[in-house]
Amino acid sequence: MKFPSSSPAGPLACLVVAATLAGLAGCSEPELRAQELPVEPTPTIAPYDTAGRAPAGQTALTLVPVDASVVTVTDFDESRASLGVPDLTSDDLMSDRSDYWERARRESVLLAEGMLLDETSRLMLDYGFTQDDVDWEAHFTTPEGPGWILAFRPDLDLAPVQRAVRDEVAGLGGGVVDPERHLVSVGIAEDGEDTWGTIGGIADLTSDAPAESAYYRAGCVPLGTALGPDADIEDQEAVVGQHDPTLLDPLARFAVSFADGVATARLGLDRTDLFARSDLAADFPTVGPIGFSDAFTLPVVDPSTGRIGYDVAAPVAAATATLTDLLPFAVCNEVTPMDEPTGL
Repeated sequence: MKFPSSSPAGPLACLVVAATLAGLAGCSEPELRAQELPVEPTPTIAPYDTAGRAPAGQTALTLVPVDASVVTVTDFDESRASLGVPDLTSDDLMSDRSDYWERARRESVLLAEGMLLDETSRLMLDYGFTQDDVDWEAHFTTPEGPGWILAFRPDLDLAPVQRAVRDEVAGLGGGVVDPERHLVSVGIAEDGEDTWGTIGGIADLTSDAPAESAYYRAGCVPLGTALGPDADIEDQEAVVGQHDPTLLDPLARFAVSFADGVATARLGLDRTDLFARSDLAADFPTVGPIGFSDAFTLPVVDPSTGRIGYDVAAPVAAATATLTDLLPFAVCNEVTPMDEPTGL
C-alpha cells in the first residue's frame, strides 16, 4: 500500500507550520547561563559552648591556635565516669581520690597525667582545690611555644585559683583566668583569630561522643619517626620491602581518640588508601620497649568515614605510642633514606 504524498488538509497544514515557524523566528533564543552549584559546607566546629554540651575533644579545639602542630585533650570527667566515680572532686576523701588515680593510670588512656597532680597537698592546704576539680586539660605546641588549658568544674570558686595563678604555684604562673568559661590557660587564640575549630573538615576528625583522651596532629608522621628513635636502616627496609608508602595519599592531619577500651584513628572522609595504611602495622618491627602492636590490636577499617578502630591492648602503651607518634597508619607518603651504620 502506498501512502498518498499529500492529503486534502496538506496545504492548510503547510500554512500552519509556516506561520508557526515565522512566529518562532521572531522570538529571541533563550540565554544559556551556567548554573552556580551550591558550595558544599565545610564541616567546622561551633564556637565555644559555655553550657558544656560539646565533648571536651571538640571544645578545646575552638581555643587552640590554628598553627598548633600537636594538640592533646584529656577528659578527666569522662575518665571518672568510666571508672564509676563521675562526681569525684577535691571534696571527697583522699583515699577515694587516690584510688581513682591509681585505677586511671592502669585502666584509662590518659594523654596527660594532670598538670596539678604533683602539687595536690600544697594546693589543697593553701588554696582548697586540686587536680580533682579539673574537668579536662589540653596541651598544644605552636611556633610561639607550648600552651595549655585547664577547664575547672563550673561550680568551683575561682578566687583561690586566681590566687594560685598570682603566686605562680603548680605551673600556673602566667595563666589567664577566664571566670565566665571557668578556664585557666596560656597561649590560646584571641577572639576572632582562627583556631583548630575553624579548619575545614576538622569536624570529621572529632567524635561527637565524649572520649577519655584525644590526640590531634597536623601533617603526617615521617616513617623513621613512626618506627621509633632506635630504628635503623634494616628496620625501615623491613617495612619498605613489603609496602610502598609513596603510593599512599597525602595526609594533612589526623586524630586518635580513646573511649571504652577502643581507639579510633580518624584521617578524613573517603580515604581510598585506608586499608593500605592499616596493613602497614602488620610489618612494623617493634623497636624499643614499646611497639604499635603492644598497644593496638584487631583493626576495623571504614574508608568512607576515614576511620580505623582498634582494641586497646594496654592503656599505658597506647598513650605512649600515641604521644611518641609510633603510628604506622599515619606515615608520610615518602621515604627518607636512613644513614648507613658506620660501625664506629
